[in-house]
Amino acid sequence: MQTDREFKRELRLLDSTMIVIGSMIGSGIFIVSADIARTMGGPGWLLMSWLVAGVITVIGALSYGELAGMMPRAGGQYVYLREAYNPLVAFLYGWTLFTVIQTGTIAAVAVAFAKFTAVLLPGLGEDVVLFDAGLFKVTAARVVAIASIVLLTAINRRGLHGGRIVQNVFTLAKTLAVVGLVGLGLAIGRHPQALAANFGDFWHASWTHVSQGVITSVEPLAGLALLGALGASMVGSLFASDAWNNITFTAGEVVEPKRTIPLSLALGTGTVVLLYLLANVAYIRLLPVQGVPGAADVLGRGIQFATSDRVGVAAATMIFGAPAAVIMAVLIMVSTFGCNNGLILAGARVYYAMARDRLFFANAGQLNRKAVPGAALVVQAVWASLLCLTGTYSNLLDYVIFAVLIFYILTVAGLFVLRRTRPDAERPYRAFGYPVVPALYILAAAAIAVDLLILKPTYTWPGLGLVLLGVPVYFLWTRRKGAGASGARGA
Repeated sequence: MQTDREFKRELRLLDSTMIVIGSMIGSGIFIVSADIARTMGGPGWLLMSWLVAGVITVIGALSYGELAGMMPRAGGQYVYLREAYNPLVAFLYGWTLFTVIQTGTIAAVAVAFAKFTAVLLPGLGEDVVLFDAGLFKVTAARVVAIASIVLLTAINRRGLHGGRIVQNVFTLAKTLAVVGLVGLGLAIGRHPQALAANFGDFWHASWTHVSQGVITSVEPLAGLALLGALGASMVGSLFASDAWNNITFTAGEVVEPKRTIPLSLALGTGTVVLLYLLANVAYIRLLPVQGVPGAADVLGRGIQFATSDRVGVAAATMIFGAPAAVIMAVLIMVSTFGCNNGLILAGARVYYAMARDRLFFANAGQLNRKAVPGAALVVQAVWASLLCLTGTYSNLLDYVIFAVLIFYILTVAGLFVLRRTRPDAERPYRAFGYPVVPALYILAAAAIAVDLLILKPTYTWPGLGLVLLGVPVYFLWTRRKGAGASGARGA
C-alpha cells in the first residue's frame, strides 16, 4: 500500500557526529595493527599506515561534504552516484552494499560482540555448537550475534528517536573509554623493553610471512617493494577507518543537512583518525612491534603476534595486568554494539532509496508508522543474520575492500562530473582544496587499489567479481519491473 509518510528530521550535529564516530570505531583498532606490523615490520611504518589511511579518510569525507550539501536526501552515496553517472552505477553500489559491504560488516561486528561476550560468559562461545548442518553451523556465539542484530533492528524499527539515543549513549561511552585507555597508555604505560626495541630501529621495514602460525620468511623492504607493502598493509587501517559515509545515508532525517552533514563528517573523521594514531603510539610504548609466535608472554609475542591479533588486550595487560581481558571485553562489547546500531540505522536508508527507484523490493521503499523504513530494516537483518550463520562474512569483507575503494573513487570523481554538468547547482559547502585535494584522493586511492590487485589478487579479483555480478541482476530487475509496469497499464 502506498504511503505519503515522510522522514522526520531529528538528527542534529551531535547525533550526526556520533553516527560518524560510532560507525567507524568497532573492533578494528584493537586488532588490525597486528597484521600491519607483520606486513611493515617497524613502528614508524606501523604509524605511517594509520596516518596515510587517516589522511585519505579525512580528505574523502571533506569531498563528500559538497555532495551532501547539494543532495541532502535519503540514500546519500547511492544518490550521488546516480546523479553523477547513471542508475546502473548507483545500483552496483547499492547491490554491493546490501549483499556484502553493509550486511557483511554488520555480521562481522555482531560476531565480534558475541566473541567478547563469551569472555565474560564462556557458555556463549563459538566452540559451543548447538546445531551443525554443514553450510549452516549454529553456535552459541552466532545465536548471540543474531540476537544483537534482531534487538538493534527492533529498536530502530520503533523510530529514529530510539536508534539515536542508543547511538549517542554507546558512542559517547566507547569514545571516553578509548580516550581513557589511550591516555593511560601515553601517561603511565611505558615499558623499557618495548621502547628500546621500537625506538632503536624506528624505521625498520620487513614483511614477515606466516603460514599456520609459523614464520616462513622475513622479507626486507625497500624502494617499490616498501611502497607496495605499505599499500597492502592499509587494507586493515582503511577498513577500520571505514563507514564514515553512513551519515550521508540518513540525510533525509538530518536537521539542516546542508550544514550539519559536512560538519559532522569533518568532526567525526578527524576525531577517530586522531584517536587511532594515539592508540598506536600507546601500543608501541607498551609492546615491541616485532615478536615471536607462541612466545610465553605478551612482550615476547609483541604486536605482530598478539594472541588472536588482540593488540588492544595485550596493551591493556601491560597496564592493568590480569583484569585486562575482562576490561577490554567490556570495552569492545560496548564499541561493537554501538557500531552496529549506526550501521543498521543507516544502511536501511540506502535500500529505501533504491526501492523508490524501483531497484529493490517495493516494500523497502515505504516508511512505517514511526516514519522509518521498517521493511528495509527487516530485509537487512535477515541477510546479515544468514551471513552470521554461514560464517562467510570475514572472507566477504576481505574481498570487498577493493570494491569499497572503487566506489569511493567514483564518488569523489563525481565532484568533477557534477561541477561540469551542474555548474549552477546550490553548493552550501564546497570541497576543501578543490580540484587539487580531491584529485590527490583519487590518485592515492587508485594507487592503493592497483597495489592490492597486484599484491593481494586472492582478495581483490573476487571483490570485483561480486560488483560485476550486479550488472546482469540490474538488467533482470529492470526488465521484470518494466514487464510488471506494462502489465499493469494493459490491465
